[in-house]
Amino acid sequence: MYASDPAALNAAGTTLLSERRPRCADDPFVRAIGGTPLVPLHRLAPPAEVGFELWGKAEFRNPTGSVKDRAALGIVRAALADGRLGPGRALLDASSGNTAVAYAMLGARLGFGVVVYVPRQAAPDRWRRLRAYGAKVVATDPAEGTDGAQLAARAAAAAAPDRFFYADQYNNPANAGAHYATTGPELWRQTQGRITHLVAGVGTGGTVSGAGRYLKERAPGLRVVGVEPAGPIHGLEGLKHLPTALRPGAYDASVVDETVRVETDEALAMVERLGVEEGLAVGPSAGAAVVAALEVGAARPGSFLVAILPDGGRHGEEGTPP
Repeated sequence: MYASDPAALNAAGTTLLSERRPRCADDPFVRAIGGTPLVPLHRLAPPAEVGFELWGKAEFRNPTGSVKDRAALGIVRAALADGRLGPGRALLDASSGNTAVAYAMLGARLGFGVVVYVPRQAAPDRWRRLRAYGAKVVATDPAEGTDGAQLAARAAAAAAPDRFFYADQYNNPANAGAHYATTGPELWRQTQGRITHLVAGVGTGGTVSGAGRYLKERAPGLRVVGVEPAGPIHGLEGLKHLPTALRPGAYDASVVDETVRVETDEALAMVERLGVEEGLAVGPSAGAAVVAALEVGAARPGSFLVAILPDGGRHGEEGTPP
């Protein structure tokens, strides 16, 4: 049975930390978010042979292992600053998994309650980690994906506005804002302004929109490539097939120059290659980004492409959904 109404939050045994006064977000551990390395993918794509340079932004080096630490921190920081999140209120949101883990870590570290709606088919490792951080997790119908989780979270927040800060990562401007403030500037510095193409998966749209907007302000000719699954039924957790999904408000279509859609089996094959050839253990969405980057680079000799590698391949079999 899946959550379809706010009553799911009233389950016995639920304890939130929302009565505590949260710490300041300027915490030593939290400051470790961002500053991830840019790594060459030159064994996979030798520049002298392919005619372009391909690099990966290793976002799995963030504290919880994904790019979503950036957006979660941006959202939390803004909400703490303006009082939307504080004593007596818990953070509530929907997530495919990674943002939920980031919220849970921040909640445990900074001292606020976290309630997350997650599709039941999320990787088993997500459930284990969410429990480890003490978050309240509500499993939603896997057939409805993250769209269903969003609708359920929105209903729960509307039913108890005094209890929850609805973070709404899919539509919160602080999502893309975090990437405009951090990811974009890092890429510009790390590539010394040489980047010609940013290739990033589209989930909430925050990474591709925020980082892409920053980079285009520095280099108007730069191209931003969004990566989506090839169809509505896919195995690329965290990515959206926008033609058939709820379009996130955080996604700025005016920033994205082109979209490459990738089959799940192509992405999984690339995950294996990245492990064997580059020593990088990444998740399927990273594999999809590299597949797309190779396609774009092959059509544009002389390019300097950066693919965002959103998370690591650490999804073990341990843990079960709630």
